[in-house]
Amino acid sequence: MREVTSLAAAARVRAGKGTARKTRLDGRVPGVIYGDKKTPELISVESRELMKELHKGSFFSRLFDLDLGGRSERVLARDVQLDPVSDRPIHVDFQRVGKDSRIRVFVPVVFTDHEASPGLKLGGVLNVVRHEVEFYVNPELIPENISLSLAGMEITHSIHISAFNLPDSLKPVIQDRDFTVATIAPPSKAEEEKPKAEAAAAAAPAAGGKAAPAAAAGGKAAPAAAAAKPAGKK
Repeated sequence: MREVTSLAAAARVRAGKGTARKTRLDGRVPGVIYGDKKTPELISVESRELMKELHKGSFFSRLFDLDLGGRSERVLARDVQLDPVSDRPIHVDFQRVGKDSRIRVFVPVVFTDHEASPGLKLGGVLNVVRHEVEFYVNPELIPENISLSLAGMEITHSIHISAFNLPDSLKPVIQDRDFTVATIAPPSKAEEEKPKAEAAAAAAPAAGGKAAPAAAAGGKAAPAAAAAKPAGKK
């Protein structure tokens, strides 16, 4: 089970642009909690604390306990609106999650043992098609990530979701096919030509070296041009 992060929040009495603007001027981000068959609730969270959590990564797959003046709400972040100029959060949505509920959530994909892949050693490239995979899962059982070893994988190897050893608690949202998560692609033409170019450069004569004199017909070197004779006296 993933670690649950505590985040302080405060109730908001009214909605509206004016109230939201004042909330932001006070250094807080307006938001809402919804779901679990309960009435949506207006809240706000401290801007710096929200920014800190956003920068930690995996923000939308981490569980939070919102502390509302002594009352706690277990939630998942579902949406964050950012200011188009400053890129700072201006609104955040949280979804309540019950212990017995099943939700849809994206889980990061991690690959290990890159150095043990023959395909990567030969210049192949790991092409990750899905950096995250969406699953149905109980919120209490959301994993940090799903991982797979690349040991023994050759160039053109295709990695499908069936290759991952998933716990029973995780069910992919896509059920109608064994979808591709990553491939080991052949090296690009530029990468293939690089060793050839390096070999050609090594075989070339050093810069500034003198070229061997060309042989004259008959195998003898051509003699140097004779000096011009002085003009005769009249």
